[in-house]
Amino acid sequence: MIGYVTLGVSDMTRAKAFYSKLLADMDARVLMDMGRICFIGKKMSEPMLAVCIPYDEQPHDPGNGNMVAFHPGSKTAVDTIYHQAIELGASCDGAPGQRIPDQFYGAYVRDPDGNKICFYHFG
Repeated sequence: MIGYVTLGVSDMTRAKAFYSKLLADMDARVLMDMGRICFIGKKMSEPMLAVCIPYDEQPHDPGNGNMVAFHPGSKTAVDTIYHQAIELGASCDGAPGQRIPDQFYGAYVRDPDGNKICFYHFG
C-alpha cells in the first residue's frame, strides 16, 4: 500500500550516504537520484524511502510524531542496525529493547537531520 515515505533533509550528500550504508544489509540502494530528491529501496515497485531538500526551499523540519519504521528481520538485526545507525551519526532516541512483552521489540534513533527512525520486530 505504501509507495514511499519522504524525509526532508538539509544535506543530500550526507543523507544519501547515511541511508545507503544503513539500509544496505536489507538490500536497499539508491534507485533514482534526481538531485533534490532521491529514492532508496530494493526496487521501484516496492516501498521506498525518499530523502529530499524541501520543495519550498525552506529548512527541513522533522515533524513531531512522524517516524519511519524499518523491519530488519529479527531482534538481533534490530540491535545490529541500531548500533550501525549510531556509528553513522544518528543519535539514540530509545535503545533496543522489548517494548510490549512478547509482542514488540524496538529501537529508536534520530538521523543526522533529526528525523525519527524505528527499527522493530514483532514478537
